Amino acid sequence: MGLASVPPDQPFTRAQVRAAASRSSGPGGEWAVLTDHREWNHGPLALPAEPAAWYQLAAGGGWRVAVADTSHPIAHDIVTARTQRLPGLTAAWCSLPFAVPVVCAPTTGPGVAALQTAVKAASAEGLPLQRMVVALTVPGEGRLPAAVKAAATMLQSQVSAVVTVPFDPHIRNHGMAQANRLGRRTAEAGAALVAAVLASAHRSWGDPLPPAAVPAGLSTQSVPVRPAQPASEGVLTS
Repeated sequence: MGLASVPPDQPFTRAQVRAAASRSSGPGGEWAVLTDHREWNHGPLALPAEPAAWYQLAAGGGWRVAVADTSHPIAHDIVTARTQRLPGLTAAWCSLPFAVPVVCAPTTGPGVAALQTAVKAASAEGLPLQRMVVALTVPGEGRLPAAVKAAATMLQSQVSAVVTVPFDPHIRNHGMAQANRLGRRTAEAGAALVAAVLASAHRSWGDPLPPAAVPAGLSTQSVPVRPAQPASEGVLTS
């Protein structure tokens, strides 16, 4: 089970990808989650860095929707790619077929300052801000700081949508292990976030969405993937 059972340097089948995904019930029904199943004190798996490899894995699984959960410093990646004349990881994710970038930031002064820097860097690089959705996550109880409200208002005109995800003590204590016990406001924010992503996709590519591109050579029998390279942990969810 898990990503370790789908080696990135060997062919795999659609059935193999489906079997590797864990099943979890949550809002809207059953979810399939591809992750490494390692404890937090273990090192990450050696996974492909290229977003195209993850797109190919999602296409190999045959899912209609895939959510890639990644973690990398966007502004630093954009500036480094430009100064070193290298392909940028952020740009590569944004260039995937029907990709809607969702940028997350905490509702703190430093959090929104980093977010604004990332948005400015993305704008300077010509990345698709018009498709971007911003998710502002509230880390605790209390009202939003004035600086956060002002930043959210300013971002509204620069990105496709800004959604605030409220603090949920259940997630703080139990994580997403019991997704069916999320707070009402959390579930509403999740629905709003999904609606914002879908609306962004429809504005960009039409409604209904046309079929996504399928990587060359992809089949349900054997799917070649690129060799593994050290990378940060990734999660695919359908």
